[in-house]
Amino acid sequence: MGALVEIRSLSKVYTRGRQKVEVLHHVDLDIAPGDFLALMGPSGSGKTTLLNLIGGLDSPTEGSIAVGGERIDRLGQSQLARWRASHVGFVFQFYNLLPMLSAARNVELPLLLTKLPAAKRKRHAAVALELVGLADRASHRPGELSGGQQQRVAIARAIVSDPTLLVCDEPTGDLDRQSAAEVLTLLQRLNRDHGKTIVMVTHDPKAAEYASHTLHLDKGSLVEPVEAAAQGAS
Repeated sequence: MGALVEIRSLSKVYTRGRQKVEVLHHVDLDIAPGDFLALMGPSGSGKTTLLNLIGGLDSPTEGSIAVGGERIDRLGQSQLARWRASHVGFVFQFYNLLPMLSAARNVELPLLLTKLPAAKRKRHAAVALELVGLADRASHRPGELSGGQQQRVAIARAIVSDPTLLVCDEPTGDLDRQSAAEVLTLLQRLNRDHGKTIVMVTHDPKAAEYASHTLHLDKGSLVEPVEAAAQGAS
């Protein structure tokens, strides 16, 4: 089976005043279907930029990105927005839940962009909340939930449209250790039991242990982790 995500010679340059800053430098990467990949690296290494490019939130300066065989780097902004709605679920460090809506309504929000009738939207939202273990909190608003529960609602929202890919940017960065473990175990279960392909940016080595494997970025390039390089030299 071929790669789900194929990245070739990917570069991203930002212009700040008269200065050009190359955040990613000719990155090549394949991500297999059903993979759970952790991206690590120091601040400014380009890991969030790479995640945003994979999720279609940004466009590369050079190179190509194909997801499921579709060249998303060739899509216009409106085409990219439709593609994201159909293919990508996003989980961020901060939950971005609407405080006046119940958990169920927050989860249902992405489905408002589809042609599903109201009854099916509600059913899909209920199934997603059940998958993350919060069926009994469907009517609760975010302020009535713990941080870990809010992040699980955010994950339910990310998976409610059955996306091809889950992209997670520091999903446990705002959680205590126990809540973080619960969220990471949930992501692991979505990957193992439901076949979700997950790409996760994290600064936490303990969080990365939940992934199938880890890649490291430094100064815009994929690099060998220090431990692996040391073992190879011995």
